[in-house]
Amino acid sequence: MIRSAVTINLVDTMSSGPWIYWHDLEGSLRKAAELGFDGVELFTRSGNDLDIEHLRQRLDHYGLLVAAVGTGAGKVLHGLTLTDPDPEIRKKAISFISDMISFGAKFGAPAIIGSMQGSFGLGTGPRLEHGFQHFCEGLDILGEQAKEEGVFLLVEPLNRYETSGFNYVFAFDNFQPYLKTRNVKVLADLFHMNIEEENLAQAVLDYGKHIGHVHFADSNRRPMGLGHTDMTPIAEALKEIGYSGYVSAEAFPYPNPEAAAEQTIREFRKYFR
Repeated sequence: MIRSAVTINLVDTMSSGPWIYWHDLEGSLRKAAELGFDGVELFTRSGNDLDIEHLRQRLDHYGLLVAAVGTGAGKVLHGLTLTDPDPEIRKKAISFISDMISFGAKFGAPAIIGSMQGSFGLGTGPRLEHGFQHFCEGLDILGEQAKEEGVFLLVEPLNRYETSGFNYVFAFDNFQPYLKTRNVKVLADLFHMNIEEENLAQAVLDYGKHIGHVHFADSNRRPMGLGHTDMTPIAEALKEIGYSGYVSAEAFPYPNPEAAAEQTIREFRKYFR
């Protein structure tokens, strides 16, 4: 069964970005549960930011699961990426993501590598080649750690305006031969795919074997239904490949968090219930 999730940003120094709920864990969990979401996707300052037992108790109270955990604070707050030319920064990036993997694994949830991939391109030249090599080395280390902790690792293709690295779902076919780990899956973000993919539904059908998580946002990164994405064939493609993970709303809280969450769960039920 395809499950619904909504994003919660718990980094109090951030005030804008594609997350539905903000800063208030208790209130966000309560609202998500009242609307009937299956889970929440958490964006935290670090892997040690929350009291594990308290979070577990509150999730149990509201009948929610953790769908995934984001690692982007490592880039946003600390400037860390897996492809930085400085080996010390790469080491710190791996350590940061490692902590996030351990945090998510306590709830059976994968960690997402999006912006922390950095920019490295798929062209030629020493910097690009080294960046690609560093990226693969980081994924190998982190993918195997995730496997040991009982979860998979997610890597997210981002659009060309956010990275010169991993832009297309199909590009994972180019990465896999260079990876030793087989514990990495792709996060199919519909907003990024709207920019990069020729046909979103066909990309899902062609490369669905790699997809482990879906970000549910319209073409303008507002909640689904408020842009021009044709969701019907995408939903049918996800069903056809037997996808059984989360469809998680990483979207702007437009026009406000409550309305965005209501719009999201309404669209989710329209296509997946």
